[in-house]
Amino acid sequence: MLSLFLEVGGLKKLPRTGWLLENVPYPESIADHSFRTAFITLFLADKLKARGVEVNVERALKIALLHDIGEARITDIPKTAQHYIDKGKAEKKAVMEMFLKTPDPRGYFRLWREYEEELSLEGRLVKFADKLEMLIQAYEYERAGFKNLDGFWSALEKLRKSEFYGYFRELVDELVEKREKLRRD
Repeated sequence: MLSLFLEVGGLKKLPRTGWLLENVPYPESIADHSFRTAFITLFLADKLKARGVEVNVERALKIALLHDIGEARITDIPKTAQHYIDKGKAEKKAVMEMFLKTPDPRGYFRLWREYEEELSLEGRLVKFADKLEMLIQAYEYERAGFKNLDGFWSALEKLRKSEFYGYFRELVDELVEKREKLRRD
C-alpha cells in the first residue's frame, strides 16, 4: 500500500487545470480540492442526518476521499480536452489498477463508482459537495481579483436541480449573494 500512498501524494502537486486555463496562477491542487470536498461532505451529511435523512456519513466520507484518486494517474483533464478523449474510461482504468493495491479492491472501486455514476445517496451527496466546493473556490478567486470565471458558475444549475438543494438552499443562495455583492462593489 505504500506505493499507493506515495502515488496519491502526487495529488498535492497537481493543480486543478480549469483554474490554470483561466489564468489563475498557482491554483489549488487536486488534494486541496479533495480535502475541502470531504470537509463539506462531513457537515452536509451530519446536517442531513440531523434532519432525519438516512445517510451513512462514514460511507459518504470514504467516497469523498476517493472521488478524485484517479487523477493521480490521468491528472485533472479540463472540460475542453474531455471533448476529445474518454476521460471516464481512462479514469475508471486508472482507479481499478490503483485499488488493486488495497485490502478491498472491489469495495473501494464500488465506492468510487457510487460518486462517478451517482448510484447512491452518499455518492450524489459527494457530487453536490464537489460542485459546491468548486463554486466556493471560484468565489474566493473572484474575491482575490481574478476575472472570467463565469463558466464555473454553470455548476450552480446542477446544485439547484439536486435532491439536496432543498436542504441546503440557504447555503447555496448565500454564496450566490456574496458573489453578486462582490460583482456590484
